[in-house]
Amino acid sequence: MSIVQNLESTRKAASLTQDELAQRAGVSRMTVSRIEAGMDPRLSTLQELARAMGMELMLVPRALQSEVADFVRSGGRVLGQPAGAGAPKSLVDLLDKPS
Repeated sequence: MSIVQNLESTRKAASLTQDELAQRAGVSRMTVSRIEAGMDPRLSTLQELARAMGMELMLVPRALQSEVADFVRSGGRVLGQPAGAGAPKSLVDLLDKPS
C-alpha cells in the first residue's frame, strides 16, 4: 500500500471528510482531494496530513521493510511470540507506559 493509499484509508477509518482532514492539517480540501486522486504531493504536505491523524512518516531501509512491517502488524511482538495472558509484554506495551 502506498503512503497516499495508507493516509486515505486512515482518514476514512477515522470517519474524517477530506475537508476535516484539510482543516486539521492546514491545507485546502482541494489539496487533499488532488493527492488522493493521484497528484504527486510534497513530502511536507504528506507529513502534515499524517500528523493531523496522529501518524508519523518514517523512512525505513528497503532491506528492512518486510521485517518492520511484520513487527508493526504483530503489535510489537517478536515473530513467533505466543499471544495471550501469559505472553511477555510487547515492545509497544512497554513503550506506552510512563516511566
